This record gives sequence, structure tokens and C-alpha cells, in this order.
Amino acid sequence: MDPQTLTNLFACTFNPDPNVQKRAELEIRKLGAQEGMVTTVLQIIGNDSVDLDTRKAAAIYLKNRVYSSYFVDTVQRPDQVPIAVSDRNNLKASLLPLIAASPSRPITLQLAGALKNVVARDFPEHWPTLVDDVKKLLASSNVHEVHAGCVATLEMVRAFRFRQNNDILPKLVEEFFPTLVNIATQALSNAPAGPNQEVPTILHLILKTYSTSIILQLSPHQQASESLVPWGSLLFRVVNLQLPKEAVPEEDEEERERNEWWKAKKWAYKILGRLFHRFGNPSQLPSSLQKDYGPFAQLFVTNYAPEIFKIYLQQVELYVSGQAWLSKKCQYRIFTFFTECVKPKSTWALLKPHFENLVSSYVFPQLSFNPAKQEQWDSDPVEFVRTTVDEFEAFDSPVSAATSFLFSLASNRTKTTFLPILGFVNRVLQSKPAAPQRYGALNMTAALGPFIMRHPDVKGNMEQFMVQHVLPEFAAPEAYMRAVACEVLGTVVKSGLKFSNGQHLHQHLTAVAAAIDDPELPVRVHACLALTELVTDSDTVKAAVAPQVGKVIQTLLKLSEETDLDILNHCMESMVETYQTELLPVAAELTARLCETYARLAKESQSADEVDAAAIDLDSIMEAEANEDKTFAAMGVAKTISTVVNAVDSSPEILAQIQEIIVPIVVLTLENKLLDLLDNMYDLVDALTYKLRSISPSMWPVFELTYKLFKSDAVDFLDEMLPSLDNFVSFGTEMFKARPDYRQMVLDIYQTSIASDHLGENDAVNGCKLAESMLLNLRGCIDDALQPIISTALSLVDKAETNALRLANLNVLVNAVLYNPAAALHIMEQAAPGTARSFFDKWFSAINVEARLPRVHDKKLSIMALCALMEMDPANVPESIKEGFHGIVSGALKLFQEYPKAVQARKELEEAFQNDSDDESDEDDSKFLNMNEEDDDVWDEDSAYVEMLANEGQRLREKSAKAAAGEDVSDDEDDEEDIEEELGYISPLDNVDPYVTFKQALTSFQMKNAQGYQLATTSLSPDQQTFLMEVMRIAEEHSAQAAPQS
Repeated sequence: MDPQTLTNLFACTFNPDPNVQKRAELEIRKLGAQEGMVTTVLQIIGNDSVDLDTRKAAAIYLKNRVYSSYFVDTVQRPDQVPIAVSDRNNLKASLLPLIAASPSRPITLQLAGALKNVVARDFPEHWPTLVDDVKKLLASSNVHEVHAGCVATLEMVRAFRFRQNNDILPKLVEEFFPTLVNIATQALSNAPAGPNQEVPTILHLILKTYSTSIILQLSPHQQASESLVPWGSLLFRVVNLQLPKEAVPEEDEEERERNEWWKAKKWAYKILGRLFHRFGNPSQLPSSLQKDYGPFAQLFVTNYAPEIFKIYLQQVELYVSGQAWLSKKCQYRIFTFFTECVKPKSTWALLKPHFENLVSSYVFPQLSFNPAKQEQWDSDPVEFVRTTVDEFEAFDSPVSAATSFLFSLASNRTKTTFLPILGFVNRVLQSKPAAPQRYGALNMTAALGPFIMRHPDVKGNMEQFMVQHVLPEFAAPEAYMRAVACEVLGTVVKSGLKFSNGQHLHQHLTAVAAAIDDPELPVRVHACLALTELVTDSDTVKAAVAPQVGKVIQTLLKLSEETDLDILNHCMESMVETYQTELLPVAAELTARLCETYARLAKESQSADEVDAAAIDLDSIMEAEANEDKTFAAMGVAKTISTVVNAVDSSPEILAQIQEIIVPIVVLTLENKLLDLLDNMYDLVDALTYKLRSISPSMWPVFELTYKLFKSDAVDFLDEMLPSLDNFVSFGTEMFKARPDYRQMVLDIYQTSIASDHLGENDAVNGCKLAESMLLNLRGCIDDALQPIISTALSLVDKAETNALRLANLNVLVNAVLYNPAAALHIMEQAAPGTARSFFDKWFSAINVEARLPRVHDKKLSIMALCALMEMDPANVPESIKEGFHGIVSGALKLFQEYPKAVQARKELEEAFQNDSDDESDEDDSKFLNMNEEDDDVWDEDSAYVEMLANEGQRLREKSAKAAAGEDVSDDEDDEEDIEEELGYISPLDNVDPYVTFKQALTSFQMKNAQGYQLATTSLSPDQQTFLMEVMRIAEEHSAQAAPQS
């Protein structure tokens, strides 16, 4: 392959003309399958006479080619051609020298990515020399080769970081880490004072390698003192390192954050935090990890945690006093470590004497208003609001971590810390400081609102606090004070504040109403949030706002369109739910506005997602900036539209009108295959079709698109599609009767759900439910589908592994019998002689064990099918089942014995579900406050959750190891899993009385098949005959009750 031609093609990939760029990319893709291509690309990357941009383009191509096609394990895609063996050998021979000679960091990063993927595939079996090759680089006197050795070590560790129970990573640690710690220690001792970045870059890589190695496990080597002591010493030195001004840019804070020295310090802080949090904290160490890390945890918490705490405290004191600077990432790590120190008894003893000083001198300044917040307020007010209302938006910021530290103190050491913290807040506010400090105090109040309103000694004073310290701030000249006043009000009302004085409530409502028209966007947003809480909480406010609710909704819509803040969708939902009657006249207009917003967000989300999939690997996904805001905002708007649909279901005319407005956004989503939004769209389709109990002409294209999507990109979305598909079949029966192609589509979805290798048993269960819907709703219209349905179900009988699928598949066959008993049994016998008998054996086996047909629907369906068999012409009963055919009556009686109990259990479940919905707002105060006076270890819900995750992870690893060893891995609990009632499930059988049907069928049985009837009734035991009379009596009763209504 000609290197010059390929070089020219790579140069064209960043040509400003998109046509030239596209042609070059297509030509490179064509050449990609040729042997020698990768070798030529390696030559281009290493050629110093080629310009850097072209070499970088070649390096990007190489990384993506290695990621997608270095080796293809499974069935390869048409565009996936494995790299030839000769190219793979050249790749392994060239990567380390190329990294050592790399002219730029971007090229190094691409080569490193390629190296990681080769290592993951070929090491150690097919690259046995790699360890020695990397060791030579690390031992070199050439700093570039040492750097390359550090890069290679990092990528080797990254290749195996997520592999459970592997022995490769511990061996790599043992091979390389003693050398790495020596290199780092030596580099630190000879650290130049100037701006040279080679030493800190190597230090950064080494520390990042250690951090990557302890994501899941801490190897025995790392736990041993010969490793822990030198690494611990190195980490403490890096944290304590005071950087000279010449080494770090002073003027630009962002540049300082990106400086290699501060990156190295960040990794040192991260490692110390990880060692304590994951492996070195005995009081919080999950029981499943005690065996591996119990002794290490005791050692670490005794010898290392106190030293970490002391050093971190010194760093904070230097920072607070202005003697030293700390990067945001380092501050985040410090706060996180302090937070981890709150629960264990041993570290709480260290923290306890200092918590008040830390809150006043370190937490408080973080939560106060400062120039950085002011700059964000002015330049990007939407982002300011996003980070103040969404605690996860910037979870790794010092502000977020300071808030978490405050939460931990308040909730875990309430007796000791809570009143002193509130005392500090009160002292600040009573001293009437400048606005930035008042903001800090009120910001702390807003953060602690849920705790304050649950504390028995404090919550009674909150109304007076609001009047004295918060209400005046609504008139403050500083906009941020007006915003935080709204935030405090919303938080404490949400947490349970009830104004005892009507005048106070009126004053706060008036202030919030004025703030909704504030010129500053963050104030308007916080005012809407506060007003929503007031409306939800107070009938007085609800009545007062009712005449103006249209204006409030318009304000919310405008703000939502300006900001795309998901939190405003929650406000809208609350308002729509609260003012259902008032909003009926404007529901269509509101829906139209929401649909416009959704369509815009969906299109913007699609544009953001149009990325070449080949250029994405695991690290890109993990490290990329989340570009999901538009998608989440679209989801929020769709949820609000659902709330409107639910709010107007009392008016079918308005609902039908709204449906016509919503259908276009559903079509837009499905046509453009916006898979992240499918769940929301199918929720809407389900709600509309179910509430209207009909399918409008405009909705049928949605059905067609659903089928197309299922057969292409969304085959694994059957769970989301099923309720809507069931509604199409249930409420669109006339259309299905008239359209054979529609019937074929539903049949194909069912058959695909059973036969597809891409789908699991849950999808097969959903397919069975769809087949049931066809057989129940399209009686007499799908005769031609009966044979394929039965054949598909029979193919699954012996393959189903879960109780859920065994039952769902049995129900399909029972439904086939109910649909047409003679035809169904004939088709079974055609499949293979004796199949009908085999089916009957399995069916009656299920009938005779109560748990095998657990739900009301299961029992009623089988009763109805047995009734259909009683009404059969005896000539159509296959020979194989004639002998036991008389058992159909005793089978029905067995089901009737259990049926009332199942009906009662369903009724109780419905009541319990309703009660849960009513009580779900009640929260346990113990989740917020720990009033224990002792300074013992704290074990809370978070601790229990981590314990559960660790134990479950351990169980799954053991199960996986057994499976790999060929042992039986079936879980006893999996074999006996309960199949619960599906309260939302409806079917045509719901309105059928099984008692009345049985009585009619038994009479027909007697007339059509006197001999069979005689055998069926005389073979009953005395108890069964008595129960038969009881069933007939109940049938008479039900018939008499139904007669006046008919």
C-alpha cells in the first residue's frame, strides 16, 4: 500500500470542504480491510516529515480500527474485518517505540488507547515479551522512554481493571509498582522549580496507574507493608508538596487546575480517599469483604487514617489562611474524606474537636456568594440554577462536597453537631453581615431544611426565623438574595412547615408572587419552585392562586422553554395535577406548547447524538462530558404531557383533541429512532388508547412504525411497546379484522419474541401476552394464525427456564383451546401424535398445584377453556386424550376451589397498592436524624445499601465462577419465584362470570356427550360432588343478580 496516497487521504479528513472530507473517509474505509493497511498507518504516525495533524488523524484511525476489529470473536458485522496477523505483529512491535517518540500528547493518547485494546486481547499469551519491554523503558535514562513506560503500564492496568477474579492485574502490580514508586519518589526529590512539565506528568501517570489498579480490588502485594509504606510516604509527600510560583501559572485559575502538578496532587488525594473508603474503613466494610480486607482495614484506620486527617487539616488551614492554594478537585477530595470520617467511631474522635471550625471557616465560605458565582450568574444564569437546584449536576465540586459533609454531620452526629451548626447560622444572620455572607447562612439553611423540620427542638422556631431572616430578603437589592429566600421557603414548606399565622403565610405568598416576575431568571425559577410547594401544601394558597393559574402555567412554560430545566417540568406536573378543573379549557393549548418544546428538544438531542459509533470506546463513554441534558429535558416534558393526559381523562372530547396534538411527536420520535425517548412515548400511547378505549385513524401509523422499529433498531423494546400493542389489539379489533397485514404484524412480533437469539425470557413472556391478546380479542378472525401460534408455543414448552415463561406459554396454548378447541387439538396432534395428550398432562399438572396457576386470570382462563372443551362435539376429541377427557369437570372444580381466594388476594393487593400511593410521602425521621448520644460507629441506610451491593456482587461472582467451572448454578429462590398479580392487566375475560359459564357448559356437556358427562360426574368424590352443587348454586345466584341488569 502506497504510504503517500494514504497520507494524502488522512490529510483530506480535516479538509474544510465536507465533500472532500467525506470522500477521503470513504476511501480510507475501503482500504481498511487490506492487509498492510495498519502497517502503513504506523509508518505515517512515526514519520517526522508528515505534519502533526495528519499523523494525529492516522493515530485516531488506528485506535478506532484496533478497538472495533483487532480481533472478532463472534459473528462479524459486514463492516467488521479482522486485522491481519502480519499487521497485528507489526502493531505490537511498533506501539511502544511510537509512544516513546510521540511528538504530541493527542497522538500519545490515541496510541495508548490502541495499546490498551491490544493488551486486553493478546496479553499475556500472545505478547509474552511485553512486561520486559516496558521494564526496559522504565529503566531507561531517557525521560521520553520512561514516560512511554509509564503510559504503557497505565494502559496495561486499565486493560484489566474491571475483570473480576483475574490473576493478571495482581501480577502486573507486583511486577511494576515497586519500580513505579521508586521512579516517582526520585522524581519528587529532584523536582525542578521551573515550568517544566515532564516530571509532574510522569508523577501524574504513576499515581493514575495506582488509582486505576484499586478500582475493584487491592492486591495482597499492595496490602503488604513493603508496598504500603513507600506508596503511603509518596502520597503524603505529594499532598504536602508546596509548589513554587515558577512551577504553576499564577494568573489563570483554570490553567492552574489543568497544571500537571495539580493533576498529580489530585490523584494522590483520590488514592488516599479510595484506600480508606473502599478498603480501610473497618466499621463500614461490607461483610463479604471482611475476609480479604479486614486485617488491612484495621491497620489502615489505626496507622494511616489519623495521618491523612492531620495532613488534610493542615492543607485546609493553609488554604483558609491564604497561605496556599487548593484546586477544586483536591478540595472535593478533602471534603469527601472528612465526610467518610463522620460515621466510624475512631475517625469521628479525630474530627469531633474540629467540626465547628471546619463548618465556619471552610464549609461556610464554599456556600457563600463569591465572585465565581457572580460571574456564572451573569454569564450563564441557567447553569447557575442547574447547579443550585440539582445536587448531582456538579457532584464533584467543592460546593457539592461541602454540602454532603454538612448533611453527614447533621444526620449521623445530630446530638453533637446540629444545634452548634444552627447556632453558627443564627450568629451570622444576627450580625447583619454583607449580602454574600447572608447568602451563605441562608444557603446552609436551605440545605439543612429537611433536617431542621424534623428536629423536635428546632422546627417550632422556623416560622419566626422565616419572618425575621428570610422574608426581608425578598426585597433585597441583590438578586441572589431574593433567589435564596425563595429557595429556603420552598425547602422548609416541602419539609413540613405549616404557618400558624395566616398573615405570615399571606406575606410569603405575596413575596413569592412578586418574585415570579423578577427581572433575573434564577429568581423567577426559584420563585416557581417555592410557589409549587406552597400550592401543594396549603389549601389557602391553592385557592388564592387558582384565579391566576393560567398566568403561572404560562410563566412556567416560558421559563421551561428558555432553560430546558427538568425541575420546572416537576412544577408543571404539580400545577396540572392540582388545578385539573381550572386547566381543562386551556389543556389543548398547554399540550401544544409542550409538544413544540418536546419536538425541539428531541431534534436537538438527535443532532447531539449523531456521532460516528466507530469512534467510541468504553473510555470515551466513561470520560466524555455528558451530552444528555436535551434528552433528559425531553423526557421531563413528555412526563408533563402525560400528567396533562391524566388530568383531562374526565373529558373524552378534550382527551381526543389532545391526542391529535400528541400523535405527531410520537411519530417524530419513532421515525427518527430516538430510542432513549421510546419509553416516554409508549407511556403516552398507552395512556391515550387506554383512556379513550378506541384507536383513532391518526394513531394507526404509530402501530405501523412500532412494528418497523421492532423489526429493526428496537427489537429489545418489547417491554415498553407491549401495553400499547395490547391496546391496539384490544380497542382496534375492527381494523384488525379488516387488515390481514396488521394481524400478520402482531403474529410476527410474537414469533420473533420467542425465536430471536437477541431476546431473553422476559421478552418471550411479553410476546406470549401479545399472543393471548390476539386470541382473546380477535375471536373468529385469526383462524389462519392458530397453527403458527400453537407451533411456536409448542416449540417453547421444553425450553422455558423460568416459571414466568412456562406459565405464559401454557396460557397461550390454553387460549388456543378456548379460541377453537377442536381446531387447536387437531393442530397439536398434527404436530406429532400424542402432543395433545402431552399438553393435557402439563396443563392438569399445573391445575392440580395451586402455585402453578397463581393469578385470577390464570384460573379464569383455564376454567373458560375447560368449559369450551365441555361444549365440544365428542367426535372431535383426539384419541390420545379420550381416556382422561372426563377429568375436565374435576379440573374445573379444583380451580373453583382456589378461585375465590385468588380474587380476594387480588382485591387486597389493589387496596394495599392504593394505600401505598397515599402514604408514599411519609418519610421516616430516623433517616434524617441520629439522636444517639454515644459516639459509636454509625450504621445507616447508606451503609446497609453498600453492604447489600457488595454481598450481591459476591454472590454473582461466585455464581459466575461456578458456571465457568461447569457446575450447577440454579438458584433455589429462582425456581420458586412468585408470579404476582398484574393489577393493570385487562382482558375480555374480566367481564365474564366463570360460574355462569361453567353451569351453561356443563348443561351442554350433558346434552352433547351424555356418556362423557356421566363418566365425568360419577368419577367425582363425594366432596367434589358436594362442591359441584355449591358451584351450581353460586351460578344460579349470579344469573339471578345479572337478570335485572340485562
